[in-house]
Amino acid sequence: MKKSIIIPALDLIDSQVVRLHQGDYAKQTTYSDNPVEQFASYLAQGAEQLHLVDLTGAKDPAKRQTKLIGNIIETTQCKIQVGGGIRSEQDVADLLAVGANRVVIGSTAVKNPDLVKGWFEKYGAEKFVLALDVNIDEKGNKIIAISGWQEASGVLLETLIEDYQSVGLQHVLCTDISRDGTLAGSNVDLYREICAKYPTIHFQSSGGIGSLADIQALKGTGVAGVIVGRALLEGKFNVAEAIECWQNG
Repeated sequence: MKKSIIIPALDLIDSQVVRLHQGDYAKQTTYSDNPVEQFASYLAQGAEQLHLVDLTGAKDPAKRQTKLIGNIIETTQCKIQVGGGIRSEQDVADLLAVGANRVVIGSTAVKNPDLVKGWFEKYGAEKFVLALDVNIDEKGNKIIAISGWQEASGVLLETLIEDYQSVGLQHVLCTDISRDGTLAGSNVDLYREICAKYPTIHFQSSGGIGSLADIQALKGTGVAGVIVGRALLEGKFNVAEAIECWQNG
């Protein structure tokens, strides 16, 4: 039985903790200018794995916040998986060098699979999370969206997963983007289906968590991790309550 965990998430722009509404940089809410303090609080409440998205680096790779990320990891001594516009092997090497336990790869994994599969082989499949954002059409096809949701790739979720299984894929963060940031609940059926279909892969659910009931709803789906972002920042519940709900509720 895979141990499932609650994974608190923070998005950073220019060292500040923010949220973008549905991926739109023009719709930004700033929550804190102290990500170290925020992460330390999550750890103190029992979080074992954190998720960080470098939105500044995603927009402009020359401004990647690698030094800040390294400081956060060094100060908190925690496991952080880091993503945000990872496009080159240098990005991967830099984040692993400052202590990220996993690098989260999104659009690049879809657009340039041969490149990314090479990274899996060089650094180890356990060092990567594929972040796959899906739009589900009226026929139930799970079509991956890329470039911050701006375009449909035409690639099906299952096709991509099976392609990466050839290099030992272990971690997939899957988001039904119609739910992300809405606090309207997760697409429980989606996770139940993909976890059953690919039992060797550790799926992380992401998007839509607005209440402890939404966390409760994911129990039994088979997900290995539940990413919670905005709900924690807005005080809907705290990390300790989320962990308690997941383990006992």
